[in-house]
Amino acid sequence: MIPVFDALNSIEAHAIKIHLIGNGIEAEVGGDYLQGAMGELPALGIVRVFVHEKDEIRARKLIKEMRENFEQDDSWIPPELR
Repeated sequence: MIPVFDALNSIEAHAIKIHLIGNGIEAEVGGDYLQGAMGELPALGIVRVFVHEKDEIRARKLIKEMRENFEQDDSWIPPELR
């Protein structure tokens, strides 16, 4: 398996993993247990999402679309904070 996404934390990595699995791509998260050893430091490059090489292009496209849609959808923000 190859890395397709470097997450900021385990929560982000597992959200990406669930999205990929939901779209028919087998995915795994690696390094999430190492995050605790980092303490307050960012875990960038440690927590990664992995897919099979044959799924790399499609996975990267799905991840990009997911992130773009999330950034555009601010419905989760209370109206008084928008």
